[in-house]
Amino acid sequence: MDQLALLFVMLLGAVLSVPLGDRLGLPSPVLMTLLGIVLAVLDFVPNVDIPPELILPALLPPLLYAAVRRTSWRQFTANKRPIFLLAVALVFVTTAVVAVVAHAIVPGLPIAAAVALGALVAPPDPVAATAVAGKLGLPRRLVSILEGEGLFNDVTAIVLYHVAIAAAVSGTFSLPSAALDFLLSAVVAVAMGFGLGWGTNRLMDYLGDPTLQIGLTLIVPYASYVLAEELHGSGVLAVLTTALFLAEYANDADDVMTRLAGHTFWDIVDTLVTGVAFGLIGLELHNAIRTASGRWQEMLGWAAAIVGVVVFVRLAYLLPATWLTKRLHAKRDHDEDIPTSWRETVVMWWAGMRGVASVALALAIPLETDSGAPFPDRDEMVFIAFGVIMATLVVQGLSLPWLVRKLGVRADTDREQEFEKALALRAAKAAKRRLREIEEVEELPDELSEQLLRRAFDIGFRISPDMGEDERREGHEHRVRRIKRVRRIQGEMLSAARHEVLAARSEAGADPEVVDRVLRHLDVRSLR
Repeated sequence: MDQLALLFVMLLGAVLSVPLGDRLGLPSPVLMTLLGIVLAVLDFVPNVDIPPELILPALLPPLLYAAVRRTSWRQFTANKRPIFLLAVALVFVTTAVVAVVAHAIVPGLPIAAAVALGALVAPPDPVAATAVAGKLGLPRRLVSILEGEGLFNDVTAIVLYHVAIAAAVSGTFSLPSAALDFLLSAVVAVAMGFGLGWGTNRLMDYLGDPTLQIGLTLIVPYASYVLAEELHGSGVLAVLTTALFLAEYANDADDVMTRLAGHTFWDIVDTLVTGVAFGLIGLELHNAIRTASGRWQEMLGWAAAIVGVVVFVRLAYLLPATWLTKRLHAKRDHDEDIPTSWRETVVMWWAGMRGVASVALALAIPLETDSGAPFPDRDEMVFIAFGVIMATLVVQGLSLPWLVRKLGVRADTDREQEFEKALALRAAKAAKRRLREIEEVEELPDELSEQLLRRAFDIGFRISPDMGEDERREGHEHRVRRIKRVRRIQGEMLSAARHEVLAARSEAGADPEVVDRVLRHLDVRSLR
């Protein structure tokens, strides 16, 4: 098997792991990691030959962009305190504690290298958080915090990692210089992200065509990451800023085709890249096995100690941090999403899985220092990092669904239904408002006006049938049955039309492009 065949196997596994995970009740990213582990121990499967410096730029931008599409800037600002406590403060705390313990138990490990180890194992993976926690039926407030933590903690951890690696390689460290680098990295990233987001939004209007617009959204995350890194900014923060800007300002309510196609396209990208990323984690087991050759007992002991530190620190930090957030929330009138019980706090603790970023940072540890000497204890750092990744991702990822069920943590479906009902009512009222505005400038027959008024109500009712409890419902059930019958018959008619047009594609003299254009019109009509 060569590298290309291995890539195809991973892509196929990414597709198949989704329905398999649904049937087994397990997260598909964890299944892909297990697949990678299985492939890693097979003799005929080659070692993955990807330069470490390309792993983050190749995998993180599309994954971050896809994750941000599911959230909003308002959601981040509403949860700024809990996200800051998790994404910034907890990363610093975890890095410090891991550095102290690693420096104490690994003979000869310099403090700078220990800090680098702490930084690369500190951030829970943003992809794992969204892909795993988002499918367990958790309360939206927990998913929001986990998403925010996962998206922003890489920024802190990667900057800390680079500062520590630079100190280990050069042998010198300056706290003021490191703090300034941290600040400049954030400023450059935010400026680049906003600038590229604004430019992309303008370019979207110029392109017009949905295919070109969606193609541009695939290029933009990579451009944002690479340009920010070239200017010594944080590529991760730049991608987040660009994606949040576009999510806020690049949505045209009437651009139906771009929105539908864009959602489908990014769902596909998210599924495939997530699968490959987590499969790569399992495949990198080769490196860990080779590193520990002849020293299994000693290195497994170190890895187990750091795993215990990472897991314990998260719990020990979350308990007081959650209490503090609740106190601040109670004193101020903020619409924050916070855990409301110890059960939700436990789920947040156990959902702190490490993943793609930790793998990339571990593999990117330099081989040599500036003096030409081997990087101190590099093999030990790589093995410990993979021990933390495997333990948190596989053990916690496989047991998280069980823990969620055992603790009875579930989404507040009543609240979601009420919000959906409110949105449906707003949509119906907006349609009625627009109808009145049209009636003021156009003379409509009474029969047509009444028919359009019923359709305005139907707009909201089809979104949320419960909305009818607050509106006039006389005769509505009859109209709904009639509409369903009409839609069913119309669907069968459109199906017959599509079959007939598709059959014409194989006829002699038929122009496939014309056939596909007609078929596309019928497909769009079927969505209405």
